[in-house]
Parts: sequence; structure tokens; C-alpha cells
Amino acid sequence: MNEAEQTQQALTRETAALRQEVERFNAHRFVRVQNSLWRSVGFQFLRGLAFGLGTVVGASILVSAIAFSLSQIDFIPIIGDWAGEIARQIEAEAE
Repeated sequence: MNEAEQTQQALTRETAALRQEVERFNAHRFVRVQNSLWRSVGFQFLRGLAFGLGTVVGASILVSAIAFSLSQIDFIPIIGDWAGEIARQIEAEAE
């Protein structure tokens, strides 16, 4: 076998390996989702819903924790009065 035949066989093997990798890449879930407009839109919609829900829940927990901790500060005159007023307004809105 001469050098040209060895080079040809090596190229054939590399081409087959490359074809196999491209097939594996095209079968990947991300590529399948991106190949369809409706799947992509649906995925982005669900992603936006999850992001929005997480933002609202996280902000609610954070604000309530801050309001609760501020309402516990009664010994600092200005901040204690302000925090107490915020706590009263939150309780009034909750009722």
C-alpha cells in the first residue's frame, strides 16, 4: 500500500467519523428544539413564565423578610417608627 492509498483511507475514516459526529449533534435535544419555530417559541414562553414566577416569589419573600426584620427594630427611634408604620400598612393591606 502506497502513501496515497494510506492518505485516502485516513481521509475516508475521518469523513465517516465526522459524519457520525454531525448525526449525533443533529440528534441533540437543543438542536431539535431550535430546528422548529413553534418548539423554540414554546420553550422560550415556558422559560419566561418560570423566570417571571421565580422573580415574583423571590421578591415577595425578600420584601416580607426585610419588612419583618425592620418591624423588629423598635429601639432605634427613627427607623423603628418608620418600620412600624410599614408593618402596619402591610397588615392593613393583608386584611
